[in-house]
Amino acid sequence: MAEIFKKLALLGDVWVLWLLLGASVFSVGVIIERWRVFVRSRVLFPEFIDRLTGFLEKGNLAAAKDLVQNAKGVETRVASAGLSNLFKGYASVEEAMTSRLVLERSRLERNLIVLGTLGNNAPFIGLLGTVLGVIKAFNDLALSGSSGVSVVMAGISSALVATAFGILVALPAVIANNIFQTELKKKLANTQSLIHLFQVYLKDESEGQLRRAVRHQFKKEAAV
Repeated sequence: MAEIFKKLALLGDVWVLWLLLGASVFSVGVIIERWRVFVRSRVLFPEFIDRLTGFLEKGNLAAAKDLVQNAKGVETRVASAGLSNLFKGYASVEEAMTSRLVLERSRLERNLIVLGTLGNNAPFIGLLGTVLGVIKAFNDLALSGSSGVSVVMAGISSALVATAFGILVALPAVIANNIFQTELKKKLANTQSLIHLFQVYLKDESEGQLRRAVRHQFKKEAAV
């Protein structure tokens, strides 16, 4: 068994470098794909929630629906789920919005585990390549004798490239993952604000504009 591991170790760090190169290309691909998803999900939330609040305050359901349909973003899709279930009561609205939030969150989190994994483990893979390169260098030294010291030192120097390459692969993955996780947290906080906003108007004991609009719309649809 020891001989088998020795033969594998003597292959050196070349295969590790190729592995890191493939991981680097894959990481860049994931970063670009996730960046496009997050850009398409971006919305000017302060402006959006101010306009939505104004429409809900006036009970203008048609304008509120137009607002969420014409805007793009995670927050708008969650708000749309709430507006579609207004007639079922605040409990159903909250469940519908929470359900949509879970779906949107899973869509945004997709492939982020790849960046987290590469960021955490690429340096260790590079270190493995360095260790294998050092093993091969010392084996060459044992075979060539003292006259091969310069060659062995060159081998060790080359082996250290694997560690540097591993760190180079990890850095973009870690930075991108942190940025995406921060954006994800912002969107989750925004959608929670929307859920609370709907609860404010639907749980209001007074006869507000929104409650009257919902009742009027319900009677209108029932008559049809």
